[in-house]
Amino acid sequence: MRAGLLPKLLLSPSVLLMLVCVYGYIAFTFYLSFTPSGIMPVLQWQGGENYVRLMGQTNWKISVDNLWVFASLYILIASLLGMLLAMLIDQQIRAEGIFRSIYLYPMALSFVVTGTAWKWLMDPGIGLERSIHAAGWESFAFGWIKDNDMAIYCVVIAAVWQTTGFVMAMFLAGLRGIDHEVVNAARMDGARTWQVYWHVILPQMGPVFLSAFVILAHMAIKSYDLVIALTGGGPGRATWLPSVFMYQYTFTRNEMAVGAASATLMLIGISVVVFPYLMREYRRVVTHG
Repeated sequence: MRAGLLPKLLLSPSVLLMLVCVYGYIAFTFYLSFTPSGIMPVLQWQGGENYVRLMGQTNWKISVDNLWVFASLYILIASLLGMLLAMLIDQQIRAEGIFRSIYLYPMALSFVVTGTAWKWLMDPGIGLERSIHAAGWESFAFGWIKDNDMAIYCVVIAAVWQTTGFVMAMFLAGLRGIDHEVVNAARMDGARTWQVYWHVILPQMGPVFLSAFVILAHMAIKSYDLVIALTGGGPGRATWLPSVFMYQYTFTRNEMAVGAASATLMLIGISVVVFPYLMREYRRVVTHG
């Protein structure tokens, strides 16, 4: 009895803090989305008017459109590059550990550091464009970060650079777990390398693809610090994402209820991605013991 009680006592403060500071504030935010809260919380129930206002906001529509562009490119490019890097490293190359460390290094940085570094690199006045001009190529131009139509792609580039190494590590672990007897049998039958990957290895990598998609999707939905450090949401609203919208309306425009409504929709979006994955993993654990 005492042996079972001690671990519960040790874990209880952490569990209590998580219940209050995480799930408690999630519930409070959800409630605020149905109130007329402005600069300060108001506990008076108002109904779903804030969601109606939110859906009519031009800024929200811009944020969601930007999220579709950002998330689609981010997930696709990071997944493909991570998979290709994993395939290259899986060829038993020399200094494999060094290459793995180099590719994983960006993930050790915060998104604020990444955003600041890429902001300097992409700034036409001090970054890549000026360096190439100094080298003699005067006609070179790379001002995407100042362009309303191209700025969102700067966020994609920085995000892909940061997380591709992590995706590579996931795919590499998956490749190392493949049944090599099947691979060797395919090669003995005369299959070329690309055929082995396409017909034998990749079909077995479904769980890794799914895991990478879930992680990248939830990172895309909640991206805030990278955008603020890199572009500040600009130029104009060109790189606003739902997370930027939520912060702006909650803390800058003093429309806490609308910000809470946007945060609730973001939580629903993340839940739609994460919960099916968690249920799938739970069933797999229960089925296989």
